[in-house]
Amino acid sequence: MSAIGTHATPSAALPITGAPNDYDTLVDRIGGARCVLIGEASHGTHEFYVERARLTRRLIETAGFNAVAVEADWPSAYRLNCFVRGSSEDRTAADALGDFRRFPRWMWRNQVVAAFAVWLRAHNERASHPVGCYGLDLYSLHESVGHVLRYLDETDADAAQRARERYACFDHRRGDDGQGYAAAVVSGREESCERGVLEQLLELQQHRVAAASNDVRLPEDAHFFAVQNARLVANAERYYRAMFWARGDSWNLRDSHMADTLDALLDHLDRPRLPAKVVVWAHNSHVGDARHTEMGWHGQLTLGQLARERHGGDAFLVGLTTYEGTVTAASDWGAPGLVKRVLPGRDDAYEGDLHGAGLRRDLLIFDTGLEVDPRRLERAIGVIYRPESERRSHYFQAEMARQFDAVVHLDRTQALWPLDRDPGWTPEGEAPETYPFGV
Repeated sequence: MSAIGTHATPSAALPITGAPNDYDTLVDRIGGARCVLIGEASHGTHEFYVERARLTRRLIETAGFNAVAVEADWPSAYRLNCFVRGSSEDRTAADALGDFRRFPRWMWRNQVVAAFAVWLRAHNERASHPVGCYGLDLYSLHESVGHVLRYLDETDADAAQRARERYACFDHRRGDDGQGYAAAVVSGREESCERGVLEQLLELQQHRVAAASNDVRLPEDAHFFAVQNARLVANAERYYRAMFWARGDSWNLRDSHMADTLDALLDHLDRPRLPAKVVVWAHNSHVGDARHTEMGWHGQLTLGQLARERHGGDAFLVGLTTYEGTVTAASDWGAPGLVKRVLPGRDDAYEGDLHGAGLRRDLLIFDTGLEVDPRRLERAIGVIYRPESERRSHYFQAEMARQFDAVVHLDRTQALWPLDRDPGWTPEGEAPETYPFGV
């Protein structure tokens, strides 16, 4: 088969038509892998979310996957987990997504995620082994402190008091996102909370706290949920301090936390005769193996790299790309999410190569004899998109066939529809379909 690059041909591609068997070949190739990481080239593209959900549905229905872990905060995702497992007071998926309050809300509070949650709840009602949803990220420092304290209040009053004393140094920083605390510590104006948060994590890890005498009914995994929140507090504290020293260190801390959380989920969910199998949703920049990108050559690592290093053939990495269209994105951090025009992919980048080869909605699997040019540019759009500086802001060098095990290319895509639209968000045309889930 020909290379992706100047000599690319569509003969290497499998068409994505919307049919139920679109991903049969890919699911066969995934085989017995225990973690499948599915990416996206932007955090605001409708088709990325739809195809990722379609593939996840196939993996749940036919390959025994029993958890979905997403690039989101642990507490916010856990509320969604309770909804899809039928143990929540939330009446709708939109309600269950209500803890995703911070920028960028559209990343998880959108039509496709809501529709997938409705489908997953219905699936779980008839499934013998329900599928859960979990968060991998570490930005919810204050929320996680609160969840640890509430758990201990319900199980052990003395342990709750010790936790309050350890977390007290965060009390006057509840209004900031962690950066204010880190700036004060790094500048020497305040003492670090590091020792206390590590002590609290160690105590929860070593002792499964007994339920209090009032016989409070706790969820089956309440202790695991509390430990993960305590781990998040410890890692977030390190992360925010690292942001003021070296950006590469903070990135590595974040992706290491996501990889550790994935491993903890695999261990926690594993059962005799029912191995844990987790689908991960995150950006391509986290899902791809950094060793085969410019990021890795500069010392950064990724969740995908760590999954491969720790799990070998049990990890399978899938990227998603687009050539042109629209995207929901902001111009700056915290700015409104708007519908922005995505520039056509560069001729010297993978996106331009795939478009030029005639690929429109196609799947590429890279271990089938397909060769790929050694290094090309590749585009990444996060929650911020700046087309005026696109080459500098959004392109990096990569070896795509080594970065991923497979790629879904969707040549023309449209902006993700948020549940909450910022002022100025103006769609082009009618709301897109969320097939096969509906709304």
